[in-house]
Amino acid sequence: MKKFYAVIAGAAMLSTSFLSAQIINDDLESYTLGNMAAQNPTVWSTWSGTPTGATAEDLTVSDIRANSGNQSGLVSAGANPSGGPQDVLLLLGNRNSGEYTLDFQMFIPTGKTGYFNIQGTTVNGGAGPAATPGNGVFNSGNITFNLDGDTPGVVSDISGAATPETFNTFSYPENAWFPVAIYVNLDSGNYILSIDGVKGSAIGLQEDNILGAIDFFAVGPNNEYYIDDVLFREGNFLSTPNFKKNTFTFYPNPVKDKLTIQSQLPVDSIVIYDLLGKKVFSKEPKSVSPDVDMSGLPSGAYLVTVNIGGISNTIKVLK
Repeated sequence: MKKFYAVIAGAAMLSTSFLSAQIINDDLESYTLGNMAAQNPTVWSTWSGTPTGATAEDLTVSDIRANSGNQSGLVSAGANPSGGPQDVLLLLGNRNSGEYTLDFQMFIPTGKTGYFNIQGTTVNGGAGPAATPGNGVFNSGNITFNLDGDTPGVVSDISGAATPETFNTFSYPENAWFPVAIYVNLDSGNYILSIDGVKGSAIGLQEDNILGAIDFFAVGPNNEYYIDDVLFREGNFLSTPNFKKNTFTFYPNPVKDKLTIQSQLPVDSIVIYDLLGKKVFSKEPKSVSPDVDMSGLPSGAYLVTVNIGGISNTIKVLK
């Protein structure tokens, strides 16, 4: 039975204002399998050009595995139907002020390598102020997972080549979904990574103090990883106490009748909303690992807000 891992990422309950704060909410379920190409060009692009057709750099929409639903995005050295290596941009809108949090789920098979970095000024059609391929604005170092198979289960946030230094080192589970969160404070000019529920220290943005994109790159021949359930919001959703303890798994997804929330601590409340923000179910179990009866709800997608210890997280569930 597939389980899904969630991290408490903020203290706000779902509301109309919460919904409006979501800039990107993409579970990759609506796309045709294969090259992303121009299926959603305002969100998914490539390093070297506007995605007007299938290219070797495109994100691959895959049904091999998924954190929720049946599809995810694959970045690999050779999995793209048009070749590779893949060099995918998740466009975040060239934000120049404020606080933002990007959450996504990541899966790296045993022994494989993953990679991403934070880009500054980005043009949809290439990275960098002049949109010149290879001339991107790197606002973080190389964030590598098990680089070249040398350090299984370890991710390092490394500065640029001019000052090679490991700022933060994290661990992550191989061959399992785990959460990644990136908090960027453009007013302070820094970012904080969270890997598998553990936060690192604040690191200064390297170049232009712009939040332009995330560059998901197939950094080498050993590269293979999947991303799913991308959520980009305005605000700080990392400032929570007991971050690691307030985690839970949930299954199955899609759900037929019963959704199980497995938790380390008692669940205070569970509220279910439809995608229009209407509350359709609520429960206060006050117990560890409660079940939720969804048999009376019609088929569709729902947002389930789980509150543990006064801290809430919202997950998407299909029925």
